[in-house]
Amino acid sequence: MEVTTAAAGVELADATLVIGVMEGLQPVPGSEAEFASVDLALVEAAGFEAKSTQSLTVPHPTAKVALLIGLGDEVSFEQVRAASGNAVRAAKTETLVTLLGSIGIEQATRAVVEGSLLGGFEFRPYKSNDEKIKVRAVVVVDGDPDQLERAITISEATNLARTWVNTPAKDLSPEVFAGLIGEAVTDAGLEIEVWDRDRIVEEKLGAVLGVAAGSDRDPRVVTLKYRPEGASAHLALVGKGITFDSGGLSLKPAASMEEMKVDMAGAAAVVAATIALAKLGAIIDVTCIAPLTDNAVGGDATRPGDVLRPLDGPTIEVLNTDAEGRLVLADGLALARRHEPDLIVDIATLTGAMRVALGDKIAGVFGSDHETAARILEAASRAGESFWEMPLHKGYRKMLDSTVADIKNVTSSRYGGAIAAALFLAEYVGEMDWAHLDIAGPAVSRENSGDQVKGASGVGVRTLIELGLTMSGES
Repeated sequence: MEVTTAAAGVELADATLVIGVMEGLQPVPGSEAEFASVDLALVEAAGFEAKSTQSLTVPHPTAKVALLIGLGDEVSFEQVRAASGNAVRAAKTETLVTLLGSIGIEQATRAVVEGSLLGGFEFRPYKSNDEKIKVRAVVVVDGDPDQLERAITISEATNLARTWVNTPAKDLSPEVFAGLIGEAVTDAGLEIEVWDRDRIVEEKLGAVLGVAAGSDRDPRVVTLKYRPEGASAHLALVGKGITFDSGGLSLKPAASMEEMKVDMAGAAAVVAATIALAKLGAIIDVTCIAPLTDNAVGGDATRPGDVLRPLDGPTIEVLNTDAEGRLVLADGLALARRHEPDLIVDIATLTGAMRVALGDKIAGVFGSDHETAARILEAASRAGESFWEMPLHKGYRKMLDSTVADIKNVTSSRYGGAIAAALFLAEYVGEMDWAHLDIAGPAVSRENSGDQVKGASGVGVRTLIELGLTMSGES
């Protein structure tokens, strides 16, 4: 989809014209003149009340059709972004001309562009036919070109992560995923290093190797480095990259495996965010680490009771092989520490407990301290993603004590699982500033609504980009 800006008076003959309307059938700023040409009797007869989920296609004297899009009872950045996503899906033509960029709020163009590109995202490589009318061009009337380019870069990064996460695990082995990352970074000015199994053995990443032991698809560890001139801050990003999670010998029930191709969403998010920061020219050093492996069942698979020796930090008694994400992150965090960043952020579809606590629309944030967590929440707020701070309660740490190793990977309690997982990760961070993002709930969207479409959500990409821009002083 191509998104451009244009002055008022753009050609409308073959286009869907988007007109914003608030409850009470009041046009939003910038849409008054075009709304005046709409037959209100027709609108009222159709039951259109301009609620935030409503849209209505009506005749228009100069456009192919007009699309009335509801914004509810307020005009905000979030409402404009959601309305733009709804508009793309409801459009009846391949070209959409929207007046929402003239709505008079800060960052209106960005809201329209993000809503259009994210809400119009489709993953169709495995579909046999493609008969649906798709919007191929969105024109933002009176849009800001500077906001346009930045929003396009951020949205494309989010959709890149979505594409990877949506891809079936059969077609996204660790080796293939590493190759796709290599292709994606070619024009971003990033340095990439990919470790194969032999190098991982040489580097003594025992936790990654323990998870990979049951799979006949070899693991990979991908490291990206972005080093612009003049950078005074350094951000390290670590993403869980389990390309399929069967649970290992602690086998998941069949229904619980249905979405497990998404267990590499953390790796997809950190890679996509790093690419975007480079393309935006952010003046910040970024180190991105993505350990990639299946968690499979095989004759060599790690057994409950086995002990793993990670690269650095406590030895691990594995009591549940389905708690594998924290294992690969232990090695990823140790690698990140070697680069001595100012802040380490890891992101992972880590625990079902987090989804139980916060549901499918909110991700959890654990910080080494409240101030660090607050930095993530501030970035998430600007990005339009929902995160909530969770307690890193040190009193629960003793539940991870092992009788045969330094630490065990799960507790015997059914309660506080997300906190226990975060406390486990904290053991591999040392004294560095660190935040852990558990995206188990919102990594998948289960409905088409606003800028979200069914399937992989790309959650975390925009937040990490905003965090990087803030640390560089550019947000």
